[in-house]
Amino acid sequence: MENGHHAVRQLRYWPAVGSPHGVEVLDFAALRSMDTQRRRVLPQRPDFHVLALTAAGVGTIEADFLAYRLAEGSVVWIRPGMVHRWSDIDACEGPLILFRPGFLPGFTTAEATAPACWQLDQQRLELALLAAEHLGREHDSAARSPHVASPALLSHLLAALLLRALPDAPARTDPAPAGNRSADVFRAYRAAVEEHFTDWHHVADYARALGYDVRTLTRATRAATGTGAKAFLDQRILLEARRLLAHTDLPVAGCARRLGFRDVGNFTTFFRRQAAMPPAAWRTAYGAAGTRDA
Repeated sequence: MENGHHAVRQLRYWPAVGSPHGVEVLDFAALRSMDTQRRRVLPQRPDFHVLALTAAGVGTIEADFLAYRLAEGSVVWIRPGMVHRWSDIDACEGPLILFRPGFLPGFTTAEATAPACWQLDQQRLELALLAAEHLGREHDSAARSPHVASPALLSHLLAALLLRALPDAPARTDPAPAGNRSADVFRAYRAAVEEHFTDWHHVADYARALGYDVRTLTRATRAATGTGAKAFLDQRILLEARRLLAHTDLPVAGCARRLGFRDVGNFTTFFRRQAAMPPAAWRTAYGAAGTRDA
């Protein structure tokens, strides 16, 4: 990475030949064959989504400081910007779907609420694998014989796969219907947070920019994620702080400046309040854990 992110590889979405529609279908075996140098085991940060279904085998993945054990039925959803590493997928089999942000705009709420990894029972796994196979076949057909309807077909099939694979929480994970004002408000707030969280640390800043009041943003965010607008913003800042501390050699003061804090004292107070320890201690603890895992 640039600007101090020396330990994390930035992954850009470069569609393969025949995959011009913002989605690509491959599998664990293809990932291994393309990565003969095993760079997948090092921290990386994509600017696209990766949805993986484990049809067989066992393995491990680490995503934003949490380790997940993969087994038959495991689903992994890596969102754009998520720092992760495929610690061990040598024995894993199953499909991987890569897609651009915005390819399924109606799934903004699901992106915010679904975990990075969860488990499907056998029946749901079989149905999800069928949905992934259908998407893969349509993807191959679109690559061979592009059609004006190909993007819409791929988008609908990907939506069907996600609906089939998402964890059970219908009120929180179903795609928001068009015209749902609360979902639209949250979608706008989430996009603004992603763009401005290093500069704007108060919900009122976003309310003014978006033309809503703070209570409206809070209600919409709580409806979508189960937490308020301020907590949502603070967690986004905290996540980036952890990424900087773990994956760069920036001093704590440099991390504070990168995140828009006026001085290191304010940053330390914020981090201690959110993480229950000061940033330097968290960096030391994470480094020690990484040494033990190595």
